[in-house]
Formats: sequence, C-alpha cells, structure tokens
Amino acid sequence: MEVAPGEIHAVLGENGAGKSTLMKIVAGVVQADAGTILWNGAPVQIPTPAAARRLGIGMVHQHFSLFESISVTENIAVALDGKFDLARTRRQIIETASRYGLPVDPDRLLHHLSVGERQRVEILRALLQTPQLLILDEPTSVLTPQAVESLFAVLRRVADEGCAILYISHKLDEIRTLCHRATVLRGGRVVGTVDPTEQSAAELAHMMVGTAVPPICHDPPVGAGDRTPILELAGLSARADDPFGTDLEDVALSLHEGEILGIAGISGNGQSELLSILSGERVLTDADMIRLDGKPIADLGAAARRRLGLGYIPEERLGRGAVPTMSLAENYLLTQDDSVKHGLIDRSILRDQTSAIIERFDVKCSGPGATARSLSGGNLQKFIVGREISLAPKLLIVAQPSWGVDIAAARFIRQTLIDLSRAGTAVLVISEELDELFEIADRLMVLYQGRLSPVRERSQIGLMMAGA
Repeated sequence: MEVAPGEIHAVLGENGAGKSTLMKIVAGVVQADAGTILWNGAPVQIPTPAAARRLGIGMVHQHFSLFESISVTENIAVALDGKFDLARTRRQIIETASRYGLPVDPDRLLHHLSVGERQRVEILRALLQTPQLLILDEPTSVLTPQAVESLFAVLRRVADEGCAILYISHKLDEIRTLCHRATVLRGGRVVGTVDPTEQSAAELAHMMVGTAVPPICHDPPVGAGDRTPILELAGLSARADDPFGTDLEDVALSLHEGEILGIAGISGNGQSELLSILSGERVLTDADMIRLDGKPIADLGAAARRRLGLGYIPEERLGRGAVPTMSLAENYLLTQDDSVKHGLIDRSILRDQTSAIIERFDVKCSGPGATARSLSGGNLQKFIVGREISLAPKLLIVAQPSWGVDIAAARFIRQTLIDLSRAGTAVLVISEELDELFEIADRLMVLYQGRLSPVRERSQIGLMMAGA
C-alpha cells in the first residue's frame, strides 16, 4: 500500500481483515514479522509509538485516550514531546484551533465537553505534533451528521496542506464522499485499491466481503401497539452515581412485543446511566419505575430480571459483555444454566451449545475453547448477540449493536434483531448510529441531557441529538 502527501486514503475491510493490525504497525504499537516500511522513500523501523511521533506519524484512536478530570490544555500537553510548558501549549492550541476551524476552550475540564468536542481535542493533540501522516480510526462513530460535516471540512484542510491521512471506517458513503483512494483488505491481504468515488457502496462492500451483501428485510410490526407493553418506564428519575455522569429526569416510554424502539443520542447524555438501571446493574428503591411484562422490577438485580425474560447486550464487549480471558464456552455459561445438572457442569453439552451459536451466527474463531479476547470486535459481537438470543428473551436491550462492526456483520446483526422482534420479542436499541436506527427501528426517541423526547420523525432526530 502507498499513501501520498495530501491524500485522504481509506482502509476498508471486514472485522478481522487486518486493518487495525496494519495501522498499529505503522504507528509503532505492533512490530511486523516481515516486509519493509518506506518513509519518504527511505526504509525505517518504527519500534514504538514515540518513534512514530518523531517521524511525523500521529494516530487518533476510535476510543479516546483522555483524562476526564484535567483541562484540555493539560490533556494535550502530557502527550507532546519536549519541555512541559502549559502556557506555550495553550497558545499553540488557540492558534491551531483557529487555523483549522476546531473551536475548543483550552481551559475547560474534559468532563464538561461533548463527544464532538473531545474528538476535536484528540485531533488537535495529533496536529500539534505536526504530522506528515495522520491515522484516524472510526472517527465518526459517535458524531451527529452535523459534526461529521464539520470534521470533513477540517480533514480536507489538513490534507490540502500536504498531510497524508489514513482513514479507517465502515461507513462506505462517508468514504465515497471524503476519500481520494481506498485500499481494501480481506483476510490479511490487499485485494484492491480503487477510487471510491467511482464505486458504489454495494461494489465496495462486495470487495470487502467477497460476495454481495443482501439488503435488510424489514416488515412492519403486526399490531404491536394493540398489545400489552412488555417494557414500561414511568417517571424514571435518578441521580448519576458517577461525578461526571448525567442525571436522568422523568424518563418515560412504552415498548410492546414485536417491535423495535430506537433511542438516539450523543454519548454522555445519560445512555450509560439508563442502561445500568434497565439491565439491573443499578437498582432503584421504587419498583414501579420499571415494569417488565406488567411486573415491577426496578428494585430487582440483574439475575432476577434475566429470570423474568430480560436479555442484555452491553456496549462494552470485553469486560462487560464477555470476560476477555475466558473461553467462549465459559462466557456462554455465565448467562446459561442448561448445561448444569445437580450443580455439575456437563462439558460436552456446553461445547455443543457453544458450537451451535458459533455455527449459526458465523463466528470466526478456533472453536468453543477460543478466548473472548482472541476474537475481532465484530465476531465477538456476533457471539454475544447469539448467546442472548438463545435465551429466547421477552425483552432484549441492545447498546450500540454494530459499533465498529463491518458491513456484513452489521447487516447480519441488524437483520437478526428485526427477525427476533417479528417473532414476538420487544427490542430496545440505544445507538449513536443514526443510519442503524433508521434501518431497523419502528419508532424513534432521543435522549438529551438525561431527558427522553416523545416519539419523533426521522428528519428531526439529528437536530435533537445536538440539542435543538
């Protein structure tokens, strides 16, 4: 692969295709086993991220690496080489922010910033290192459509000044809009480099997957509104238990069997607080604030809610959705007890059940004994989705179902959620991906600063996420 000065170059591929590994090699996080890296025409070794920065390589990771309790200036200063000088760094931030149209207050504490503002901080930190190459990993995964347009304007300005940009994203329409060239990886190999403006999204997806990706089939719910609600929230208010969290205020909704209710919102507006309360990780004293199939459950823990028919797919796959060091079979056992007889685990049944999920949901792994952390993000997500669906839940709560997941896996997960709902399960999806919600949700609401809107039309959602 070759990247030219001033070029915005996309890197495409399924989960597990090798995109992150390749970028980590370029950024000095991982060492290559063989091959050559030429930097400005000369072969180089990049043993560490510090060595990459000295060469002029900067990377903005998908998950921000910022400190909540310190200021913007301090967050940027700790990452810069040379003398620690807050006054000088503050001046550089103001100058660079003005130059590239990245408005941010250098004196604000980070926990006061929105997700879009935090991303500006990450990009400013990379730009202050005067990179010749800037790597961006899923930079728009948590942005509103309006913030995406602003980011694209900044990236075009950076590229016009001669900086090369490597852009990793699963959003093919964005790549067709922004990027000059796209290199496609499949199974750890380059299968082609194309001009994305001359390819349709379907053609790019075909290159990534090797086959055509079928469209989503979304039949309307049949009489869902006439049925008894499966999930009811009434006057749900709760103080955040995190000093940097968001209080929930008078949240109310009703979700029926056979339908998908989508909740949109930018991260930091109360999603994590709402999810912890719905899942049972946090219990409330007033049981009637949450009803599951007519039963008050707000004072019940996670295990009791699961016994009543609640399934949960958290946003955090490793650590909350699955234990990284445990095998897939052991992670299956955490939420299932059908392989346990008289207090003893039947390992053969456990292997068979885990293998059935791996096969049904096309999880690419070495088998039931593979550790959770050995899987790519998309394959681990498919396993967790399969595990929860195998419970045949009355209610399934899903957070960010296809965040960072390739187009084929995202399509599979979304279709699975639709099929599950049409079989009678009530599905609540909380996501920052508007395209995802528009594709699968029957009704849409917006969570902003701890308050939940009434049901809204699609055209209103993006503006409401930004506070309108």
